Amino acid sequence: MTPTHFAFSSAFMLGLTGLAFHRTHLLSALLCLEGMMLSLYIALSLWTLQLDTTSFSAAPLFMLAFSACEASAGLALLVATARTHGTDHLQNLNLLQC
Repeated sequence: MTPTHFAFSSAFMLGLTGLAFHRTHLLSALLCLEGMMLSLYIALSLWTLQLDTTSFSAAPLFMLAFSACEASAGLALLVATARTHGTDHLQNLNLLQC
């Protein structure tokens, strides 16, 4: 495994472990998701540069577009949760009460 692959896989795994174990606030979960998407975007763009083909050149842009949509939906949920519940603690959220 090259150092570049190790760096991006470890960044993705750190985001995944942060999402799995540090679930106190919704904002921290969203930041972990964004870190995972950023590492995937950079790894995908470096992969297309290494292959040196034009057929995969649109894949990082689609990934970036989906990441932006995911971030905007997450922030909208964060604002809605903060307005209705008064906090962004994940322990206060109950899907059965919606």
